[in-house]
Amino acid sequence: MSEPLQHRFDDQQLKTIIDQAMIYMCACPAQVAEQIRRLRSLYAYQRDCITGGPISCAVHEAIAAAAARAHAEMEACLDSVLDMEGWDRATLTMPEGLRRLRDAQIDGAAQP
Repeated sequence: MSEPLQHRFDDQQLKTIIDQAMIYMCACPAQVAEQIRRLRSLYAYQRDCITGGPISCAVHEAIAAAAARAHAEMEACLDSVLDMEGWDRATLTMPEGLRRLRDAQIDGAAQP
């Protein structure tokens, strides 16, 4: 069966990104992080799936390989997004500028 899935971000880091993004109403990084978590689940399922013969094994291998490729691509995407937005990489905290932008949008929506 396939090799263990390589991670740039551990599960706790993904949770932190999701929590930060939801708090500051910037769901895009959270969406990417959530898809990474789902790809990990898909990959794990395929690795653990009981096979019923060589055809079934080949199917699971193909799905696991595709999930691994998609996972690597989405982790690279998240890495780039965090850099582009200026997240604090040590704490995975969203930058103050994005918080101010959110507040301005909320204030603008409240204006008649």
